[in-house]
Amino acid sequence: MVQDSNTSPGALGIAAVERFTGLTKDTLRIWERRYGFPTPGRDANGERIYSTDQIERLRAIKRLMDVGHRPGKLMAMPLDALADLAAAPPAPAPEGEAAEFLAVLRAHDAERLHAVLTELLMRGGMGNFVMRVMPQLNEAVGNAWMRGELAIFEEHLYSHHAQSVLRTAITQMRPSGEGVRVLLTSLPDEPHTLGLLMAEALFSIEGAFCIALGSETPAPEVAQAAIAHRADIVALSFSAAFPAGTLYDALAELRGLLPETIELWAGGGGAMRPRKLPEGIIRAADFDEAATLLRERLGVRREQAAVGRHDD
Repeated sequence: MVQDSNTSPGALGIAAVERFTGLTKDTLRIWERRYGFPTPGRDANGERIYSTDQIERLRAIKRLMDVGHRPGKLMAMPLDALADLAAAPPAPAPEGEAAEFLAVLRAHDAERLHAVLTELLMRGGMGNFVMRVMPQLNEAVGNAWMRGELAIFEEHLYSHHAQSVLRTAITQMRPSGEGVRVLLTSLPDEPHTLGLLMAEALFSIEGAFCIALGSETPAPEVAQAAIAHRADIVALSFSAAFPAGTLYDALAELRGLLPETIELWAGGGGAMRPRKLPEGIIRAADFDEAATLLRERLGVRREQAAVGRHDD
């Protein structure tokens, strides 16, 4: 393989590439070992530097992964082929409320962006916001990103304020720990947290007590936390960018570490791609299905509590 030149003007270090492309440093290093791309050069201090051509390819690969393409098939494709793949079929332009929201996002008015998200939440309530409004906004932002109409910083701005609005709402409605206890996190190589916050908000509405660990928690730590917090359910989020080839083994490992009494749920676009998951994994296709599953568990818990009171 011919190594790209990294000595041209515009070459960037790995930290800058991480910010510009949205790919983590660990992901870049893993791809370098596994796929032979990217092929960074080295600066005078021996640190990785990436040419502008490689950065543009990485940016295109990230866009395609965000809509479900697998990285292994993308690595060998030149930039023009990646652009063709991203353009066919073209993502539809947003209409109505989504188009208006993107206009606010592109105006770079952070205060107004936060106010619009808060207004959307207050208008229809948390359940509608999580299950109807945010999926539409996520799709609109993702499609705009695919069309090259949003920069990384604009996508990050949306994610930050959406998370901020959700966190504020969640703190105002935390239930007691007497109901079903759900531990929420993601496994390594899954840095996205917006889906986790959406699930936490939805589960809190339904009456579950949520323990949120954030993202990228190693499987042994997830199991220890689930036991320590007396979790009934461990719920994991997988975006479409999660490495599909490692999903089955990662879930099998965690299932083997958890007591049989703790359920293991997998949701998000990445969890929907494999035809089969390991035995003992409950897959939730969307937030509606996840809410239905949780209501069933809460119903069983209430029946058990009623029987216990009767016996007393």
